[in-house]
Formats: sequence, C-alpha cells, structure tokens
Amino acid sequence: MLKYFVMTCEALLTAAILTGACMGYASAHYRKTGKPIVLIGALLGVLGAGVMAFLKNATKLIDTSLWNMRNFIAAAIILVLFFVASALRRPLKTAGEYIPPCLLALLPALVIFYALPDVLAYPYVILLTEKSVLSTNFLLKTIGIILGICMCLLVVVAVYHGMRRMRNPFGFVFLTLLLLANTARQVTAVLRIMLTKRMIASNHTLFAIAKFSSNHENWFTFAAILIALVIPVILLIQNAKITETYHNPAEHRKLRKKQRMARTWSGVIMACMVFSILNLTGIKAYANREIELSPVEDSLIEDGNVVVTFEQVEDGHLHRFAYTSDDGVKIRFIVIKKPNSSAYGIGLDACDICGETGYYEKDGQVVCNLCDVVMNINTIGFKGGCNPIVIPYNISNGKIYVPIDGLLEYEKEFK
Repeated sequence: MLKYFVMTCEALLTAAILTGACMGYASAHYRKTGKPIVLIGALLGVLGAGVMAFLKNATKLIDTSLWNMRNFIAAAIILVLFFVASALRRPLKTAGEYIPPCLLALLPALVIFYALPDVLAYPYVILLTEKSVLSTNFLLKTIGIILGICMCLLVVVAVYHGMRRMRNPFGFVFLTLLLLANTARQVTAVLRIMLTKRMIASNHTLFAIAKFSSNHENWFTFAAILIALVIPVILLIQNAKITETYHNPAEHRKLRKKQRMARTWSGVIMACMVFSILNLTGIKAYANREIELSPVEDSLIEDGNVVVTFEQVEDGHLHRFAYTSDDGVKIRFIVIKKPNSSAYGIGLDACDICGETGYYEKDGQVVCNLCDVVMNINTIGFKGGCNPIVIPYNISNGKIYVPIDGLLEYEKEFK
C-alpha cells in the first residue's frame, strides 16, 4: 500500500500544484470566467486521461513517447500564447476576459492528460500479479492509490486557496515560475524522445543534457514544491497586519477573518509541501527498501541433480538453494514444506512477471521481493500469477532431486 501511495503522489504532485495555481490565479484575476474555465479544463484532462489509460492498456494504438512529445510541444506553444494574451488583455477588451483563462485552462488539462493515465493503469498492473480484485493485496494497494489521489487533491485545493489570496505581482510571478519549471521538464523530455526516435542527430552536449534530466527528473518536482512553499511565506507576510482601510467594526471583523483564512491556508500549503518532500525522500526510500534475501544453503550434487534432503526443509520455512553454472551464474530455486501437508512447494527463485528478484519469507508467508505479492504457499509449484517458475524435480528416499539440465534452461533469468 505504501509503495503505491508514494508512486501515485510522485506521478501527480506536479500536476496538482500546477492545477491549483492556475485555478487560483484565474479565480483572482478573471473573477467572472477564470475559475469555471480552468476547472472545466482540468476535468477534460481527467476525462482524456481515462481514455488514454484504456487505449494504452487495452490496445496497441498508442505510442506513448510520441503522444507525450505532442503533449509537451502543445503545452509550450499554449504557454507562449497565454503570456501574449495576458499582455494584450486590455486591448482585447471583452475577449481579454476569456482568451487568457481559456489558454490557461489548457495547461493543467495537458499536464493531467500526461500524468494521470499511468496512475489509472496501476490497478491493471496489480491484477497481472493478483488473482482477484477481492484479494487482500489488491485492495490494500488500491487503497494506497486512492490515498495518493486524495493527497494530491488536497494539494490542488490548498494551492488554489493560497494563489487566489495572493496579491499582485506575486501571484503572476509564482504562476510563471511554476509554468516555466514544468516547461523545462517537458523540454528535456522532448529532447530525450527525439534522440531516442532519432529525429535529431545526437551529440555529446545533447546526450549529456538528456542523461542528466533523465537521472534527475524528480528535481523538477522538487522545484515546483519549493516554489509552492514560498506562497505561504508571502501570504503570512501580506497578512501580518491589516493595511486596508475600514470604516466600522463589521468591516474590521471581515478583514480579520480574511487574514485568518489566509493564515490557515498558508499552514495547509506548508504542511502539504513539507509532507510531499518527506514522502518523496524518506517514505519513498522506506517503501522501496531492498529486502535482503536469505542466504543460499548447502546442497549435494549427485548424478546430474541438485539434491536436498527432507531434513533440511522440514521446518516449514522458505529455503533457498542454487546451482552455479559453468559461466559462474547462480541459478536459484526455493523449497518450502506446505502447511498441514507432506508435499513441498518447489520452484525457481524467479517468476515470469518480476524476473529474478526472488522471494522472501515474512510472518510465515512467501512474498515476491519486487511487487510485494503474497504467495499462497499451497500454489507454489503451479503456474500462474507471480508464482515461482515451475521446474522439474523428483522425490525419492527422503530426498528432493532437481535435475541440473532443468535448471540450466533458466540460466538466462539470472544473468
């Protein structure tokens, strides 16, 4: 659950900050038209993301990298048009109240259209390793996704309320910085796609930029977080004391309430951003921590077989064995005695879905080291889901015989 919570927040956080900022700015500066137009744009982005998620996972019609490139190029063009339309707001008169917010609405729509499809596809990915939507693991991981989406929605609401209370020129400055940070990420992504697709000739400089941006893509997310963190600071300074004139106690109370609301949302923004930093650093490291596999145990080699005695595996815990090929590759397999049975679960320490990341035992259960799927011990030795790859073996005279030839067939899994 925790891993999918982190993954969801990581995927959607930039989109959430940008959507809240655009909606807040439009609400403050285009009072009649801004908020509903940007909200409609965001909802269209969500709808488009749903369609894209379906097409990406149910068909072969979508080349993701090309779609992303078109998305990013369109966003860059719209950003330029938004700045031009904002500068011409007064000369455009009535049109100036509609064109800039319409262009602004397209920016969160496009960033949601890019970020959300992968999150919507997470349940489909989970089902590749789970047998049912009613399984405990599927439900827990789905709850993690839902909590991540809720967290990002809170970020949208908090940033929106902060931006709509921001006085000029700070509102425009922060919106511009957020948009430029997002555009920088998109430009480097387009560069990587064009180099990969050989649309442009590669050279050392372009390759270095593409490599650096790919290895440090989270830096753009942290840049958005840091920019958003300044918003509550400015709000607190602006609302430290009442500077507006008032003529009676009622107006004074109204201004004080306005200050309290600004301070409240400043605190919410700050809490969200600090938690986001913690989430993308410490919590992420904990959720993705590497589980140390138990050591490979000793076994015998007899007549072309790896031999394991019943005494070695009689305790009902997971045991790991290996055969080292002539090329020095350790081909691992696991053995565990099935509960309330004299049968054994035997299979490769790898699966068709997750590769050779292996399995470990936790609280009497066998767990995949990569996707955290809990195995039904009684099904180990059978094909399906994230179960260990089935290997040939024989049982005779209190010993388990695993043919070396059968193991060598899977040598490539462990290279």
